[in-house]
Amino acid sequence: MNEIPANPTSGTNEPAIGEDKSLLARIITRLRNSIGMASDTSLRESLEDVIEQHETEAGAISPEERSMLLNILDFGELRVDDVMVPRADIIAIEDTAALEQIISVFQQAGHSRLPVYHETLDDPLGMVHIKDLFSWMAAAGSARVKKNGKNGNGKSAHEETPSIDLSRIDLTLPLSEISLKREVLYVPPSMPAADLLVKMQASHIHLAIVVDEYGGTDGLVSIEDLVEEIVGEIEDEHDTQDGPLIHPNNDGSYTADARVLIEDLEQLLGVDLTNEHDEDIDTLGGMVFSLAGRIPLRGELIAHECGLEFEVLEVDPRRIGKVRISSTKKPEL
Repeated sequence: MNEIPANPTSGTNEPAIGEDKSLLARIITRLRNSIGMASDTSLRESLEDVIEQHETEAGAISPEERSMLLNILDFGELRVDDVMVPRADIIAIEDTAALEQIISVFQQAGHSRLPVYHETLDDPLGMVHIKDLFSWMAAAGSARVKKNGKNGNGKSAHEETPSIDLSRIDLTLPLSEISLKREVLYVPPSMPAADLLVKMQASHIHLAIVVDEYGGTDGLVSIEDLVEEIVGEIEDEHDTQDGPLIHPNNDGSYTADARVLIEDLEQLLGVDLTNEHDEDIDTLGGMVFSLAGRIPLRGELIAHECGLEFEVLEVDPRRIGKVRISSTKKPEL
């Protein structure tokens, strides 16, 4: 049997990695060299260099692979509050909700898990999984139906077969009287996202409530939210395609979703919308809220010092939905 040539730099019978031009081999080589590298060069930067160089020199790594590898490096720096669904966007059900209401919320939300709370979101109790709901309904509506037939002797016989009769289910039963609640995790917003992913894998609990320093609900994170930070947006057959967050109108104005990022809006319109006091504001809705000092009314006009005017088109008691953006200067946008 032929022996594998020893790696002269390692003193062991490992393959000579320096001769292997694969991306994995180059990363391993860089990891080895990183152990004693100067303090002004980080391991992260070193790995990013390997990925970039491999793409440039060999062209063997696809854009999707490159994006995923870089996302993995970025994932290590994310906190829970970077990936969580904010409180205003949480879809949840109260523990007093009737079964028919729970079914309706599941149908409208398109989620497989829904948080359960008592009176307010600041008192979360757990979650309901749609799989448990269907299992309970199947058990509650189960019945045995007699079916006429003949036995082996040719004589008449009655055979009972299982069946589900949905009319047997009391849809007015409140959730509090049905054993459907599962546990959720409770985590602080400062927790590293990678630590939460490991905790979800170990506990088999795939939904976490983010609580602030006062014990109130700050947001929500599912295991899908974490995985999407690495592999990109995950869509299934129940997801609907949202239109663009901002689109132009015939009169020169724009209609924008309040979720559109300020930096994208600034790039599109060629204006500066933020100052040193607004550095923590990321979205159009947050900026309009800051300008108004409150949740504005539908149809309200709010002016910006850069020469733009924002008309609130859609709003509810918790957040702004859509905004019309027009210019108070000439020429128009």
